[in-house]
Amino acid sequence: MSTSDQDQAVDTPIAAPDADERRLTPRQARRLRIFLSSVGMAAMAVVLGLRIASRSSVLVVGVYGLALILCGIVIELSRNGRTRLGSWLLGIGLVAAIGSDWLLIP
Repeated sequence: MSTSDQDQAVDTPIAAPDADERRLTPRQARRLRIFLSSVGMAAMAVVLGLRIASRSSVLVVGVYGLALILCGIVIELSRNGRTRLGSWLLGIGLVAAIGSDWLLIP
C-alpha cells in the first residue's frame, strides 16, 4: 500500500447500516421466540386456571392443554434453530386456540 492508499483508508468513513437494514442475528431470533413462547405458555396457563375455576370442562382442558403443548414444541424448535417454523406454529396455534375457545366452548 502506498501512503495515499493508507491515508484514504483511514479517512474514509465506514458506512453505518441503515435502520431499515437492521436484522436479528439467529441467536437473537431464537431467544426472542423462546421468550414469546414462554410468555404464551404462562398466559395459557393463567387462562386455563381461570376457565377451570369458572366451569370445569374436558374441552377447556383439551384446548388449553394443546396450546401449552404447542408452546413447548415451539420452544424446542427455537432451541434447535427452526425459528421460522416455530414462529408460524406459534402464531397459527395461538390464534386457533383462541378461536376454538370462542367458537367451541360455551
